[in-house]
This record gives sequence, C-alpha cells and structure tokens, in this order.
Amino acid sequence: MSAFLVRLICLAAGYCFGIFQTAYIYGRTKGIDIRTLGSGNAGTTNVLRNFGKKAGAIVFIGDIAKCVLAYYLCSMIFGFSGVPGRLLGLYGAVGAVIGHCFPFYMQFRGGKGIACLVGLMIAFSPQTLLIGVAVFFAVFAVTNYVSLGSLLCVLAFLITTIIKGQSGAYNMSGAELIEMYLVLSAVVALTWYQHRENIKRLLSGTERKTYLFKKNK
Repeated sequence: MSAFLVRLICLAAGYCFGIFQTAYIYGRTKGIDIRTLGSGNAGTTNVLRNFGKKAGAIVFIGDIAKCVLAYYLCSMIFGFSGVPGRLLGLYGAVGAVIGHCFPFYMQFRGGKGIACLVGLMIAFSPQTLLIGVAVFFAVFAVTNYVSLGSLLCVLAFLITTIIKGQSGAYNMSGAELIEMYLVLSAVVALTWYQHRENIKRLLSGTERKTYLFKKNK
C-alpha cells in the first residue's frame, strides 16, 4: 500500500469519526435542531448558551473524544506503512475536523471545528496544548469572547508546534516536518475560515460575549 493511499485512508477514517456531530445529536435528543437556535452553529458554544453548562460540557468532551480516537487509531493501525505514526494520526484527526465541519447528512453544515482541534492538540502534543489553553483563558478572561480566545489558541498551538519541530522534538525528516506544518496550517486555516462571520463581528465590535458565571449581556 502506497504512503499516499495510507494518508487518504486516514483522512477518510477520520472523517467517519468526525461526522458523529455531537451538538446536532444532543439537540435531536431534545427534539431540536441546534442549527435553528442562537448563532445557528452546531458547536459547543451554541449548545452552552441554549442548553446550559452540562450540555456544553457533554458536547465539548464528545467532540474532543472523536478526534483523539481518530488520531490514535490511525497512528496504530497504519503504523506498518513506514510513515511516522504521529503524521498518520494527524491525518486521521484532520479528517475528523473536516467531518465535524462538513457532515454529509447535515448538508455539510456542521460546527466550526475548535473543540475537535482541541482533541487533535491533546493527542498530538499535550505539552504544546497547555500553551494554547493558557492563551485561550487569558484572552477569554480579558474579553469574554470565546471566538477570539479560540482563534488565538489554535494559532498559538500551530506556532509552538513549528518551533518545537524545528528544535528536533518530533523525530521526523525535513520533508515530513514540512508536510506536518502544511497539514496543521491547513486545518488551522479551516477553523479560521469557519469563524469568518465571528471575525467580522469582532472587527465591528458586535460579537456576542459569553459569561460563565453571570447572565449573558
């Protein structure tokens, strides 16, 4: 089996994990299509705002878990191919993010991919994840913008991963490192694209704030 085909299979396998759209499924258990409420997004923040903290936590954990599973299964099952397991796991996790954002049975209208990307971060490099999480909470604490914190979190993860890669932390060849950087950059760009309306509202000052310990204003 060629290395290219293995990568495609990992992407496809990850997509199959990603289409288990936790927010949509949770909403359906309540008889509601989450996309008809609030921001219309099938994601953690919209569930949190409309169903409460418990529901938000369930959806967040579910979206993380499917990406982590995709990462580890792809890295273990296809480890025989000669491609580094970390790289194959990355393709599986990216496939899960794509499936989350564009599930075929929801007319390709899924979530924005941040929670899934957190799952990728957990599986790929827990140490680097801590930097991204710190950035998120620092930004959120100051601004109460979940979207801004999320966007800067994944950007910080990408930058830190590149810095670590250049220091030799991932035990990959130069070509494999470049491939890893490109794949990670693509999935981060996808999540930024999915947040394009949020970015417009942030720039115009009309983005909705989220308050964990008091009513939203």
